[in-house]
Amino acid sequence: MATAAPAAGRRDSRRGAPAELEDVALLQVPNRWLFMVGVMAASLLQVLDTTIANVAVPHMQASLGATPDTISWVLTSYIVASAVAMPITGWLADRIGMRTLFIGAVSGFIIASALCGIAQNLSEMVLFRAFQGISGAFIAPLSQTAMLDTTRPSRQPQIIAVWGLGIMIGPILGPLIGGWLTENWNWRWVFYVNLPVGVAALTILLAQMPKREIRRRRFDLFGFAMIALALSSLQLFLDRGNEADWFSSAETWIYLATAISSTWIAAIHLATAKSPLFHRALFADVNFAIALLFMIVIGVVMFGTMALLPLMLQQLLGYDVIGTGMILMPRGVGILISMQLSSYLMRKGADARWIVAIGFLIGAWSMSWMAHWSLAVDQYSITMSGLVQGLGIGLVFIPLNATAFATLPPDLRTDGSSLLNLTRNIGSSVGISVAMTLLARNTQKVHSALAEHITPAVSSMFDLSSISQFAGYGDAATAMVNLEVTRQAAMVAYIDDFYLMMWLSMLSVPLVFFMRKNTIHSRR
Repeated sequence: MATAAPAAGRRDSRRGAPAELEDVALLQVPNRWLFMVGVMAASLLQVLDTTIANVAVPHMQASLGATPDTISWVLTSYIVASAVAMPITGWLADRIGMRTLFIGAVSGFIIASALCGIAQNLSEMVLFRAFQGISGAFIAPLSQTAMLDTTRPSRQPQIIAVWGLGIMIGPILGPLIGGWLTENWNWRWVFYVNLPVGVAALTILLAQMPKREIRRRRFDLFGFAMIALALSSLQLFLDRGNEADWFSSAETWIYLATAISSTWIAAIHLATAKSPLFHRALFADVNFAIALLFMIVIGVVMFGTMALLPLMLQQLLGYDVIGTGMILMPRGVGILISMQLSSYLMRKGADARWIVAIGFLIGAWSMSWMAHWSLAVDQYSITMSGLVQGLGIGLVFIPLNATAFATLPPDLRTDGSSLLNLTRNIGSSVGISVAMTLLARNTQKVHSALAEHITPAVSSMFDLSSISQFAGYGDAATAMVNLEVTRQAAMVAYIDDFYLMMWLSMLSVPLVFFMRKNTIHSRR
């Protein structure tokens, strides 16, 4: 069994002394490359499952006897459970050991996936998805920590690029794989596909996963309760808001009030408690604190876009599920290229702040490109804009993670990783909710504005002045005109969303330079 091999020259990071004085990995593994395959398989499995089930929801509805309102809990239960569980990753890893927690999380995820596949009704599915969300919550932060702990500091940007590839590619591959499995097999295979990959990852981790020192750390029950209440209320507010008509419903006001009040209490408790859930040194690190804000932006822009594009391609432009997945694939290619490039530049001593700034600007350029689309947009424009956006995301993600962890003591990595992943998940929830809400509202608004101008004088399709004479044919013609107006209104609404994300990316650029200059070479 692999065990920890402490690096020479380490001192207590809690006293502010350097945590790493030599270019040595914190932990050693028997076969580093095999270990990386196991960790990557586990992390890709978890990230993939956040989107792979989305395309199967309509098929689940009929099979499980659910209504359009209740079937959404299949997705909501996973998101809420994952958000609530993720903050305690660091405490659990210290308490029972990172190896035990990681292996237990992967095992739980495999079992939960099998249970989701055999679920017979909605109640069972929601329960099993919650179990899957809790297990999956620990996988992403632990996989990132494990990769960093088993890599020497000078190679950490490269290893973050490898880890980040799975995190970024997973949401892109999810709809494609989920659509293919649902169309050619059955929606249950969306969950069964996790089993062989999960068992392979678990086998490797059992053989290769090193042990890390266990620290008896007091559990901050009150802090966790407030954070869990805040996160679950926020997720319910975002997930249920659109269906409940937002602030016209008492339900959404309750969620919002609970989220705000519990967040306020949690913040005060974190600042004053003797042993808070998260060590205050995390938030005292300027680079790490700013990285948390950037993770929200990445979540909003990337996942908001990924929620919009499949709908636009299928509903407005006529692509099927497989075609949609294929046309979105170049975004992953762009991420792959720029992640390797940013890793190389970081190893050569480039200022990470400039790389991140350029990445945000490239991302803003891609959103500007999308904002100039129309219903006549060709496949080349969609493909190339996705490739460009992928290039921008890859340039942001690696330097941002490397800079966030560069000044963070090793014993805070698990907590730090859980916070970074949590803020990215919050950003994705906010981005998806805001994008879909604005899309619906703006579509209605633009539809009303366009409909006012549909008169006999401007209609080239039909003579609207005498349409009532044709009874049913007239109704069909009116429906065709209304359909075209709706398509045009929806396209304008999509463009408004793209403009919003473009400005969000551009406004993030100045914030980059509040981070401290930090390169891999400057640490050695």
